[in-house]
Amino acid sequence: MDYKLFWTDEAVNNLDSILKYLNDKWSEREVINFKKKLSNQLNLIIGNPYMFPKSEYQPRLRKAVLSRQTTLFYEVKGKNIYLAYLFVSKMNIKRIK
Repeated sequence: MDYKLFWTDEAVNNLDSILKYLNDKWSEREVINFKKKLSNQLNLIIGNPYMFPKSEYQPRLRKAVLSRQTTLFYEVKGKNIYLAYLFVSKMNIKRIK
């Protein structure tokens, strides 16, 4: 099955915030490593979207841990995958809708 990935506005905003933080606090190498890791994780999700568990907080979403600090939440609807949220551990988990 060929799945298509779509980014929600919230996920785009989350990514922008993460990249801004990394650019301000870390080296360019760290930013590149984060982007590679994110790309690899998204490819795993597209290849097999049901491999990651359902979220305890929002059962319609699946949870893919990218690192100790970052988790991706996404929803599968038919052949479409919606990246709903990039959660950073310092955020409040209850904000995920």
